[in-house]
Amino acid sequence: MTAGAATGQGQRAAGGPPILRPYQAQAGRAIVDSALNGRGLAFTVVMARQAGKNELSAQLELLLLLKNARRPLDGIKCAPTFEPQCRISLRRLWDRVLECGLEAIAAKDEGRAVRLGRARQVFLSAEPSANVVGHTAGLLLEVDEAQDVERAKFNREFRPMAAPAGATTVYYGTPWDDSTLLEEAVQTNLELERRDGIRRHFAADWTVVAQYNPEYGRYVESERARLGEDHPLFRTQYALRTVAGGGRLFGPGQRAQLQGAHPRQQAPAPGETYVAGLDIGGQEMGDGSEGERVNGSGHDATVLTIARLVPPAAAALVQEPRLEVVEHVALTGEAHEAVFARLADVLGSVWRVRRLAVDATGLGETLARLLARALGGSVVQALRFTAELKSRLGYGLMAAVNGGRLKMYAADGSPEYPEFWRQMELARLVYRPNRTINFFVEPAQGHDDYLVSLALCVAAGRDLPAPPRIARGRPAAAHPD
Repeated sequence: MTAGAATGQGQRAAGGPPILRPYQAQAGRAIVDSALNGRGLAFTVVMARQAGKNELSAQLELLLLLKNARRPLDGIKCAPTFEPQCRISLRRLWDRVLECGLEAIAAKDEGRAVRLGRARQVFLSAEPSANVVGHTAGLLLEVDEAQDVERAKFNREFRPMAAPAGATTVYYGTPWDDSTLLEEAVQTNLELERRDGIRRHFAADWTVVAQYNPEYGRYVESERARLGEDHPLFRTQYALRTVAGGGRLFGPGQRAQLQGAHPRQQAPAPGETYVAGLDIGGQEMGDGSEGERVNGSGHDATVLTIARLVPPAAAALVQEPRLEVVEHVALTGEAHEAVFARLADVLGSVWRVRRLAVDATGLGETLARLLARALGGSVVQALRFTAELKSRLGYGLMAAVNGGRLKMYAADGSPEYPEFWRQMELARLVYRPNRTINFFVEPAQGHDDYLVSLALCVAAGRDLPAPPRIARGRPAAAHPD
């Protein structure tokens, strides 16, 4: 395998596939050596997002198919899903076959394999329900996005595929937590390297990639500014650092970032744009029962968070509006009919919010539907809580805080202010499989109404165009006659 010393990924050899960068080629040479010489080693290839691990994989597959075109052998590549992950890998390999002018001896088998002569590259889903038993990896066994493949599924059904031929195994991916299949393989390889000196682990974080692609470097720098360096997605997908366990959602530094200096508002200012997040609580139902959140913690307050959209500075690296929380409305124990009447008036007649994100789970579904009728379907964003949605809300909230784009009003002596900060301090973060997270306040410590309402408010402001900058200053003096 060859690589230009400082070529961009998009450069190609004449009539062939893209030229691999040095960090790709280094891993590729070690894998090919093991595969062609029957060494049967296992490798881990951990690269930042868009660094080219899938291109490396396709070129490895093509090379091994060519070398073994006269032999009835299969290479196996598994991924967490067939659609779209395996399908994308298959298409990439087929494109490389066509670029090299090999279509005369190549074919697609049943949409799940690429054949070159007698050799095949087979693509299989590693979903828990996928039936994959009976395949043998004679060329290479690859695991794409290994951090998202269940260890039990891989060890039971895929690992044995490499045994008959002593095939080389490659785990590709980016880190998550220390319980994943990928991290287990990385730690095993690092220990083996310490013992025998044979390199099995290859890593390239975003700074390595940026040496060969300055545009990529500029993009990741903007993502660092947008998400914050400690954001789980930046840590894992670009800096290649695992996340561990969880803990507090916001540390002292992040809470300091969240604190703003602007005053609380009782009414909107002329010409400003406002968004809101609404976490719907329980109501008096005769038996004293309360609504329940999807995480199982009862709560009794409906909390509305209203924020002003502030345009970014012209020179800001991240051109997203800032959110300044300007008002809280907390309603406890009121029937939803009364809650609806007040909220419809506050949101529609007083603040005239541009967008409202509502917790439409359970009891909230009816109230969200009524608010949509009163305010307009284009204003109300009804969100039914699932583990995936909660994860997206948590990521968005962390990015807004870390990036300095979310600010809370200054202390005003109200009961809402200390309750807000109590929940921010108690909020916990838990890392889950498949890059999902959960955030909450432990039920024994109280409620998370303000926390969830804040996350919904951030979601309401997402993707809205920044309001126009309003020139402020003293009017020009009239020109004397």
